[in-house]
Amino acid sequence: MTRVRVLGVDIDPVEPQELIPSVEALHKTGVPATIGYVNAHVLNQVAKHVVLKDFLTTANLVYCDGNGVRLGAKILGRSLPGRMTGADWIWDLAAYAEGRWKLYWIGGEPGVSEKAAAALRQKHPELSIQTDHGFHERQGPKDLASIDRINEYGPDILLVGMGSPEQERWVHERRHKLKVPVVWCLGATADCLAGVEQRGPSWLTNRAEWVARLSHNPSQMWKRYLLGNPIFMARILRERIRD
Repeated sequence: MTRVRVLGVDIDPVEPQELIPSVEALHKTGVPATIGYVNAHVLNQVAKHVVLKDFLTTANLVYCDGNGVRLGAKILGRSLPGRMTGADWIWDLAAYAEGRWKLYWIGGEPGVSEKAAAALRQKHPELSIQTDHGFHERQGPKDLASIDRINEYGPDILLVGMGSPEQERWVHERRHKLKVPVVWCLGATADCLAGVEQRGPSWLTNRAEWVARLSHNPSQMWKRYLLGNPIFMARILRERIRD
């Protein structure tokens, strides 16, 4: 499978129905694997944060999580399949993991990932999952304790949702300490499942989910979308001209 390059980042053209099987294939190898995603915001952050670029460069699987990236690829004469956002595929993962894999979800404000896990268990009662919040110190005893809790539980997949680039930096700095087959960054998925963040109606989220997120939380999201989206498109057009 040939990766698709957009703004210097190689993206795996994985179809939505292929995502969980691709994760299973990584898990079966027995070699520690890391999974990440890109959307317009992440690709904008890549230009500012070397550690994020390093994370995406070394990740075993990088998939598209945004229609803006699909549009950008199209402008560049390339093609990506349908986007896959965590709030959608998390249900497929829970269904597959039930009775098969142990999950550990770290991220969000205290209690948020716990509520998200409870929502998953309501539909999949046999799901094995533990949680922790994502506001730990960068270094020190509490940070080490959080890693110890993960390793003691022994999950098959560690879900990390701290926002970008914080979550990628967290994984990049600690991957060698995490005794987990698959570590998967998934952004603010826990906020969606816990009801902290509203996604909006499906007809909107399938086309422009950023509009729903902006309208729900304009004070925090306006810079990301009203400034970030034009910057992203300007960078795409500049790359198109160079090509």
